Amino acid sequence: MDKRLEEQLQALLDKQAIMELINTYCNAADRHDNEKFRQLYHEDAIDDHGSFFKGLAMDFMEKLPDIQANMEILHHNVTTVNIKLDGDRGEGEVYIIAFHRVSTDEGPIDLLIGGRYFDKYEKRQGVWKFSHRAVDADWAYLNNPSQVNLDNPIIQGAHIGKPGQEDPSYKIFELLKWGQR
Repeated sequence: MDKRLEEQLQALLDKQAIMELINTYCNAADRHDNEKFRQLYHEDAIDDHGSFFKGLAMDFMEKLPDIQANMEILHHNVTTVNIKLDGDRGEGEVYIIAFHRVSTDEGPIDLLIGGRYFDKYEKRQGVWKFSHRAVDADWAYLNNPSQVNLDNPIIQGAHIGKPGQEDPSYKIFELLKWGQR
């Protein structure tokens, strides 16, 4: 195999590993799987979630249970992803649409956010992880009160997603385990 083809193949493998990192982040967020979250960041990584948190990602992990406590539903969807690599480091602009059903004292509200993650990645000891992640909100749509209706007859009998280990995916899957990347 010539050197150029080998470099292209390695770039493709690296970008796929980063895509798996991004998708695992969404799964960990939606399932409130903070054990899995910890595996996605380097120990010295920075997380910038605006008013929720800005600092060491491992400190953010400590605050996540409190932040997530009133999140009845989280549903992150990755859309456009732009990744640029330079050896064992990379940058990514990741477009996201994230639905939140949030419990409040007045009852649940729905918040749909369109935004982007501004990521920096590093491959250390052969593993890609976040070295820096910042969240951007480009738009938001609010329903107060919530319009979510999980009792609608059209979904009667369907599996209903839940935060935590009670989510149906953890009962169905054998390979995608709680707390494992």
